Amino acid sequence: MTSSTTTDRLASLLDRQDILDCLTRFSRGMDRFDRELFLSAFHSDATIAAGDFVGGPADLYDWASAMHEAGQVATHHNLLNHTCDVDGDTAHTETYYLFVGRNRDESNWIAGGRYLDRLERRAGEWRIALRTNAIEWSGLVPTMPLPFADVPGVYDNGTPSRSSDDPSYRRPLENTRAPHIPA
Repeated sequence: MTSSTTTDRLASLLDRQDILDCLTRFSRGMDRFDRELFLSAFHSDATIAAGDFVGGPADLYDWASAMHEAGQVATHHNLLNHTCDVDGDTAHTETYYLFVGRNRDESNWIAGGRYLDRLERRAGEWRIALRTNAIEWSGLVPTMPLPFADVPGVYDNGTPSRSSDDPSYRRPLENTRAPHIPA
C-alpha cells in the first residue's frame, strides 16, 4: 500500500504488525503446545496445506502437536524474512521460516521454507484464512551438549517447557538467581 499521508502509513504499519503478531502466535503456540494460542492465529474455517496434511486449524494442531511430541523434545518455528501485501481486509504474506527440532534420539533436525498465507480481517482481527507451506530444504545438525545445562542453578528462573510452565508465561518475569560473574 502506497500512501502519502502519515495517518494512512500508520494504519498500514498497524495492520502489518497485527499480521506479524498473528503469525508469531502460530509459531509460539506450536512450540509451547498452547492450543488456544495456536488456534488464535487462524479463522476457524481456515484451510492449511502442510506436508501431507490438508485441513482445518484444530485438526492441524492435533496432528502437528502429536507428531512433534512423538519426535522432538523441543521445537523452534523461527520466522525470518516477511513480505506483506495488504488490500483492504485481505492480506497476502510470504514468511521465510527456519524450523529446528531437538529430536528424541538426541539428533537435531533443521528445515527451511516459506509460509504462504492469505489473511483476512474479520470483526477487526487479522487471522490466517489459507496457509500453504513451501518446504525447500532439510537436514541434520551435529548434536552437542546444551550449553550451561550443568551449571548449578541455571534453571532457577524456570526450565524450558512445552507448556504454560515455560518461563515465557511468567508475569511478572523475575530473576531469582544470585549475582555471579564467572572468572
